[in-house]
Amino acid sequence: MALQVIGAGLGRTGTRSLQLALNQLELGPCYHMAEVVQNLPVNVPLWLSALDGRADWETIFKGYRSAVDWPVAGFYRELHAAYPSAKFILTVRSPESWAESFDETIYKLQAGGDQAPAVMKPWFDMANGVVAKSGIPFGLDAAGLAKAFMAHTDAVKAAIPADHLLVYQVKDGWDPLCAFLGKPAPAEPFPNTNSTEEFWAAVAAAMPGAEAS
Repeated sequence: MALQVIGAGLGRTGTRSLQLALNQLELGPCYHMAEVVQNLPVNVPLWLSALDGRADWETIFKGYRSAVDWPVAGFYRELHAAYPSAKFILTVRSPESWAESFDETIYKLQAGGDQAPAVMKPWFDMANGVVAKSGIPFGLDAAGLAKAFMAHTDAVKAAIPADHLLVYQVKDGWDPLCAFLGKPAPAEPFPNTNSTEEFWAAVAAAMPGAEAS
């Protein structure tokens, strides 16, 4: 099964909501960072190999029709080469609001990686590597984060052909997404999940003892 839909949007752009939406549109199962965490011993080495230029996409995405979020978003160029017929979705939001959300969630989680349980250390190495690959090193202030976000957006637009790319805000709901994917819009509301509070609740469930502050 080859990937049909690939998300190039960074974490905190509605990627979890998009995952749920793609599953609902029968374009799943949809791969997401949550899938990585469910089987760390298998998945983390695969992504560390990808960071070293030895990606095994067939193994990583076996059984999946779509993939979104990090670590996927850090490899949009490689994935376009591997799946040239796939449609790409670049989830976006205002750079300023993204910088604030990222700083309060993922950046804060990264900063506490040295206090993480030993079993999570390889995951932090992988996640930090993928975020850095996306042009977001440690130590950026709000303006630097916003600038990095805009640079990623521009890079994706330059790399993916326009007829295979949807630049999309999840707040716009089903219509632009379904038009792009050739699917009828469901009657149910578009999924809306993974607020800052939900993010930290998920982190606590995966890593007991992790704190938001």
